[in-house]
Amino acid sequence: MAGPVALVGAGEFTPAMVEIDRGLLEATGRHRPRVAVLPTASAPDGEETFRRWAAQGVEHFSALGAEVEAVLVRDRAEADDPEHAQAVGEADLVYFSGGKPEHLLEVLEGSLVWAAALDAHARGAVLAGCSAGAMVLAARQPRLRRRVLPFPLGWQAGLGIVPGAAVLPHYDRFPEAFAALVVLQAPRGTTILGIDEETALVGRDRSWQVQGRARVTVWRGRRRVRLRAGDVLRL
Repeated sequence: MAGPVALVGAGEFTPAMVEIDRGLLEATGRHRPRVAVLPTASAPDGEETFRRWAAQGVEHFSALGAEVEAVLVRDRAEADDPEHAQAVGEADLVYFSGGKPEHLLEVLEGSLVWAAALDAHARGAVLAGCSAGAMVLAARQPRLRRRVLPFPLGWQAGLGIVPGAAVLPHYDRFPEAFAALVVLQAPRGTTILGIDEETALVGRDRSWQVQGRARVTVWRGRRRVRLRAGDVLRL
């Protein structure tokens, strides 16, 4: 049976995420789970930033008792490296941290590393994404245009692990009027998941639970629902 999926609004590898991440490790059913941390989305921000996220991920999950490997995939060539794919395929938890969502999607889509992640997930491994990592796991991904005004939005297909949905991370950091504009321009039938920082939506078999300190805001058309820790959502 496919493993759980965790969509995190922000805050990866920080003390605020300890309880959530401990739960993800327990969900693997392993005494000492293997974790693959991929800081790929941060590669456009420079090597120092990329290495820092990798080190933070290793330190964080090691402290929780896991066997951790940073899989240093910066670009598509590295995503097609068989050694990187093997590291991901052997993991019990595959974690995509934050950064630039478009870069992450371009690197992963159709790659050996992503195929390995799917195989691992199919045998029960957890797939987790934070911020950009959460965005690419959904069916749709908003694409902000590089100009003064971000609207109208472009949309592209994500990796499709969360069917029919799009993720807006850091939801509590920007005015909700912005989210309403995104909702109005979303492809018909798309559920928008606004995930606050230090908050996760963890699901399996279309049943999802909110975890963490804040809220998940669910938009279906113009209908808005607020969910807090412990609340369950059907997608």
